[in-house]
Amino acid sequence: MKLSVVATLYRSEAYVPEFHRRASAAARDITGESYEIVLVNDGSPDGSLDIAVGISESDPHVVVVDLSRNFGHHRAMMTGLAHARGEHVFLIDSDLEEEPEWLTSFHAQLAAQGCDVVFGVQQTRKGGWFERWSGDLFYRLLPTISGVDMPRSMVTSRLMTRRYVDALLLHEEREIDIGGLWVITGFEQRSQVVKKHSTSESTYSLGHKFSLLVNSITAFSNLPLIAIFYVGLTMLLVSGAFACFFIAQWLIVDQPVSGWTSIIVTLWLIGGMVILFLGVIGIYLAKMFSEVKHRPYTIIRKVYGRQP
Repeated sequence: MKLSVVATLYRSEAYVPEFHRRASAAARDITGESYEIVLVNDGSPDGSLDIAVGISESDPHVVVVDLSRNFGHHRAMMTGLAHARGEHVFLIDSDLEEEPEWLTSFHAQLAAQGCDVVFGVQQTRKGGWFERWSGDLFYRLLPTISGVDMPRSMVTSRLMTRRYVDALLLHEEREIDIGGLWVITGFEQRSQVVKKHSTSESTYSLGHKFSLLVNSITAFSNLPLIAIFYVGLTMLLVSGAFACFFIAQWLIVDQPVSGWTSIIVTLWLIGGMVILFLGVIGIYLAKMFSEVKHRPYTIIRKVYGRQP
């Protein structure tokens, strides 16, 4: 098997037939008939699964991996990569915002430069001003916070060699941040500028994006825990200095310090910081709790189309 095309399905019923046609044509131009298309149904609530299964019954190149429920985009992608058997693996979203025809230019660059990965980056992020601004801020801050230098405006689409995919699958986290895993897996990776279309509203809400940000930071960095230590040390030194000042004032001037309001404000400030710090520690403990149980990050209900 020379090539595997991997895509996930979630609210994708309007795009599956067209995606299959275009992905098949692109794969056939490069490898002839030595390819497969792996579609992972991530608990889609619409008719995506039925359409994909119907296509697999008429096209032996199509494999449908049906997950038992919705596990999330990143986990579904890792499951699709685990089922891919090709010497090269092309990962792409199925909503046609990313063009299946990019496979041709990705393959040409991979062959010309001898690298292990060619991935797409947007020259200009799609979406409104807030989405563009927040995305740019995220990619600016992430290397400083986590130490992972993730390419800006990176898209899902990427063509990978077999050895890179095998190395990527060695990561067995339950709390998956696939963008960071792409980077830390290493090998020689090259980018290609692409233009991503806008065919539908994003299924990533603001809360979901914030959750991904927290997961990205805590998955690759212990900086928040170190910052807590230094903030606590600074508060200890400052409070000690104030205590010495008040004691000296009481001994020299013989006047106790008054101010009920300032005391209450200080207590609320310190209490809020303690709760915040406990929350940060709790996030790390929750991730450890999830990892040590070693539960599977996805569960497969059934695989359609693949012959023994």
